[in-house]
Amino acid sequence: MKTTDKENKKFEVNLETERLSIRNVIAGDKGFLLELWTNATVTKYMGGPRERANLTKGVDESIESPYEYEYDLWMLIEKSTNRIIGHCGLLEKEVEGKDEIEVIYVIDDAYWGNGYATEIANSLIHYAFEDKGLNRVIALIKPDNVGSEKVAIKCGMTLEKEIIRAENTKMYLYSKLKY
Repeated sequence: MKTTDKENKKFEVNLETERLSIRNVIAGDKGFLLELWTNATVTKYMGGPRERANLTKGVDESIESPYEYEYDLWMLIEKSTNRIIGHCGLLEKEVEGKDEIEVIYVIDDAYWGNGYATEIANSLIHYAFEDKGLNRVIALIKPDNVGSEKVAIKCGMTLEKEIIRAENTKMYLYSKLKY
């Protein structure tokens, strides 16, 4: 049976804010993603730079099947310049034995300080609640990541508790409920 284009793009994402847009990964994004995820400054609070060979394999898989997962990371575009500035989305996470959906944004450090993190996080939360029908989203934030804590608070998230993740890593669990 032949699949339709709609079936092939089951989890296509096209979101827009005033200054930003989000779309699924395409082949031309590979170089940006490799640079972003190997940047020590950008990944400081996310476990550090990724090993390039493993990262390349993961990026290639994303490019090969960009519509495979309902919750994934997508490309973040600055609309005024049409430049890719980050990688963001909603990811499924198991936290203390419970399935959660985490709001994630990874922005190239050249674009920090413009309010983009808050703008896109708010949009992702709205998308999670209104389009995906979720009732709760979370953010896992390392205690010394003050910038991401500020973004979570600006987006209406509240500190729920401190948890321990892989390799004894202490994290703050912020959450927001749909009311």
